[in-house]
Amino acid sequence: MHEVHCKIELKGSPLHEAEHGLILPILSCGVQRVSVISLALSQSQMSVVLTKFSSSHLRHHLFNYLLQHHVRSLSHLPTQTPPKPSQASNHTSLISLAHLLQSYAFPQSQLHDFLKKNTFLSTFDVADVEKSLGILLSFNLPQKSILSIISDCPSVLDLGFLKNWEMGFQGLGFSRVSPLLVHSVLQHCRRFHFGPNDVNCSLLMLRNLGFSDESVTRVFEEFPCVITMRSRDIARELGFLRELGIGFEEIDQICCCFPRVLGIGDGLKQLFNEFKDLGFSNNEIRREIVENPRILSMEAGELPRFLQLLRNLKCRLSIKERIQNMGEFRGGFEAKLRVDCLCRHGMIRRDALNVLKREPRLILYALKDIEKKIEFLVHKMGFNIGCIVEVPEYLGVSFEKQIVPRFGVIDWLRSNGGLGSEVGLRDLIKLSRLKFYNLYVKPYPECEKMFGRFAESSRRRDRHVGLWKMFKPKSYPQMKEDLENMKVFMEAAV
Repeated sequence: MHEVHCKIELKGSPLHEAEHGLILPILSCGVQRVSVISLALSQSQMSVVLTKFSSSHLRHHLFNYLLQHHVRSLSHLPTQTPPKPSQASNHTSLISLAHLLQSYAFPQSQLHDFLKKNTFLSTFDVADVEKSLGILLSFNLPQKSILSIISDCPSVLDLGFLKNWEMGFQGLGFSRVSPLLVHSVLQHCRRFHFGPNDVNCSLLMLRNLGFSDESVTRVFEEFPCVITMRSRDIARELGFLRELGIGFEEIDQICCCFPRVLGIGDGLKQLFNEFKDLGFSNNEIRREIVENPRILSMEAGELPRFLQLLRNLKCRLSIKERIQNMGEFRGGFEAKLRVDCLCRHGMIRRDALNVLKREPRLILYALKDIEKKIEFLVHKMGFNIGCIVEVPEYLGVSFEKQIVPRFGVIDWLRSNGGLGSEVGLRDLIKLSRLKFYNLYVKPYPECEKMFGRFAESSRRRDRHVGLWKMFKPKSYPQMKEDLENMKVFMEAAV
């Protein structure tokens, strides 16, 4: 191993070892380490020093040494070899693409991750991508829908694919072209390499089977897989429904409300056999399906589990009677919808079932009210969905009368330093109205205004009439004759 001293030039002038105390012993054969005896270089000079080494191995060792000696501001120093020409070209293409997407209001916070996950976009010509965006705009879609299509299926930006759709969707004969329809059809066609002709064939097939325009549009919005289905497969599904005594007009309504019924296949027959095994008649099954076609979205084995849960509920008799009045079939399905709602917001299924068991009032509340409470809990109150597992009563209390007023009080106290300790969801919900009023509302006049009329009712309850006033005998005016008679009576008694 030989020791080699190097001389580095900065801006054309030589940098001598004596001037900056720089000694770089480089072990040219079998490099084990690189040591820097003295560092008196500026940041710009240090960067030049590193770039002078053609070997990335040497530069790597030197950079590690600088890190070990806590040299500041190293983010600008090169640590990797210069990119290859093809890599540099791809990088430049991605930068140009990023600027283009930004000009179409693509969220800047999501742009980096989007391009990182879809590096194949670097092979797209930026000019072609701009033309593709122009074709998407020609569909009269809102900007939010265009960004959603690009995020869910980036390959839709392929100009060759979109050129087939330049004539738009109106030429296919849809009665209504919604953003959801365009999104579903484009994404499905791009994934399976279909074109407008394939969509048109499926469109004619559904109309020949007797479906209304509204039902056809709904099918393509929610179940674009119908493009790949054959006419006889769809006819078999419809035939099974008609065997149950369901008329075609009702079948049309079912497909309009729940288009995925066309893709259930053999599972539909298995589901009906399960309903019959549970003791439900054909008329009852038919009535429930016509009133709520999404019952067909249930999987085999789901309804028996929910019926068992409803039979073992432990709650107030009035709540149990209201659930039973819905009927077992309807009650079991409503319970499933509540569990699915909780799972969509991030709760695991076991916890969702436990919440429903501990708070059966959920079955009686509308789904939109439950979702409103969950969104308020997460986005406004700052709790996570897991808090509901510990305090399921949150979903059972009134949103306007209890949740909003109480949170308004706690939020005001928190912002003004009136809380000695943090108030959790349990204290916020489980405290009685009187106790919450005495703890957080009564000492602060501002909070009484937020608590509104509930403060008035709590204040009236707080001032109980004394028992001595309630049991005090009523007094009557006494006459002189009464007093004399009483005196005579007392003397005679003595």
